[in-house]
Amino acid sequence: MRVLALALIMALLAWFSMEARNPVRDPDVWWHLAVGNWIAEHHSVPQVGIFSRTAADRPWIAYSWGYEVLLSRAYSWFGLMGIAWFGLLVTLAVAAVLFWMCYRLSRSFWIAWVVGTVGCFAYLFSLMPRPVFVSMAAYTILLGLLIEARQKGDLPKLYFVPPLFLLWANLHIQFVYGLCLLALFTFVTGLEHFCEQRELSFRWLPPPKLSFSGTLFVFAASVLACCIGPYFFRVFRVGLEYANSRVPYTFILELQPPKFVYFTDYFLLFLTISGFVVLLWKRRFDLFSATLLIVTTISAFRHSRDAWLVSISAALLIADALKRTPGGEDRFSPLELAATFAVVPLLLIGVAKSTDFYPRELDRAISYDYPVNAANFLRRHPLAGPIYNDLNWGGFLIWYMPNYPVAFDGRTDLYGDELTGIIARSREGDYASDPILRESRLILLHKGLPLAAALARDPEFRPVYEDQISVIFVRTN
Repeated sequence: MRVLALALIMALLAWFSMEARNPVRDPDVWWHLAVGNWIAEHHSVPQVGIFSRTAADRPWIAYSWGYEVLLSRAYSWFGLMGIAWFGLLVTLAVAAVLFWMCYRLSRSFWIAWVVGTVGCFAYLFSLMPRPVFVSMAAYTILLGLLIEARQKGDLPKLYFVPPLFLLWANLHIQFVYGLCLLALFTFVTGLEHFCEQRELSFRWLPPPKLSFSGTLFVFAASVLACCIGPYFFRVFRVGLEYANSRVPYTFILELQPPKFVYFTDYFLLFLTISGFVVLLWKRRFDLFSATLLIVTTISAFRHSRDAWLVSISAALLIADALKRTPGGEDRFSPLELAATFAVVPLLLIGVAKSTDFYPRELDRAISYDYPVNAANFLRRHPLAGPIYNDLNWGGFLIWYMPNYPVAFDGRTDLYGDELTGIIARSREGDYASDPILRESRLILLHKGLPLAAALARDPEFRPVYEDQISVIFVRTN
């Protein structure tokens, strides 16, 4: 029953991902793929804004370079299906890590299965497969290790943390979230020791079980581990740039609060409330857990992109609160694990057949979301650039039409608030003061944009191509 339950939830998650064609529908996956190809070809990492004509000379860090190389190799070896299966396996890996950590903390298969399932539906489909999925898995492992070490006073368990950050920092920029989590953990440990030394007793602050000096050493080693990579300490600059940016939060949907139009938003709300109920239900208030849940809740409900932060935090805290007493563990045997690894691939193959998860249907999904036909028109009838493109299509054009350097793409850290503000205003039809549009001779837009309707009325621009989703304009003078 346990093998069947675990295999079925993995198959259900795979069905949602395959049916929606998530691995190939994310606008960012294409520029990640192009960067990975560039790194593999040049055997180095980029230092400036490659592929862009408006920010080609600006400093830029490929903060997900490790993930991008893996994605590039998957495409090189297996083509479009390589991208699709890579994204699917990353999705299932995130789910497996959450279940595994819930199981370690709760010591019960069925508690882990229920909590893990709710957790997956709370955040796993709020984003499409991209490097942030690495952060989801790494954050889950990190928080699980911290909870275990805090309960048992097992400092050696934290010695796995610096190597985790070494890997994490070369795969995705949100390792900074992990450092913030570790900093909170270190601060609370130090506060416990401070109160104990001064014989201060608080109900919400238990006696320390970990050495503060040892915890501080783990934190310092983790910070240094993040600097081991091709960009060294400069990788922290990306985090500062994102923290200081403002304009992207005004019009990019995933950077705005949850709208409660998708079922995942309600799973998120339920799991968050459950996390607070569990904290209040526990007899001893825990400063670390309470602070973590409050901070991650604020972050998740300000930006839907960060829904995974509170989902993972709440799921692990719930699993820990519901753990079985020693001796009552519900052990998942090696035989059951082997059976699961044998059954899941067979189910995935069946799900792929039932959802037509094959190149033809993936091509169709890509053509539905991206200007494939318009790009093919430009391949057959090359027109003089420079090109002005829809922001959401920039990543795809980088990969599919490399001979036309894009005006914009999804790398908002490269373009900064000034250029991103220009994009936002022009998309709404206010393009009179757009210097990038003025110098462009070729414009490729989604036909539903207000800018496309405005240019259709402007005698300076003439439409030369139009299909169901896209329109191409050329400048008449």
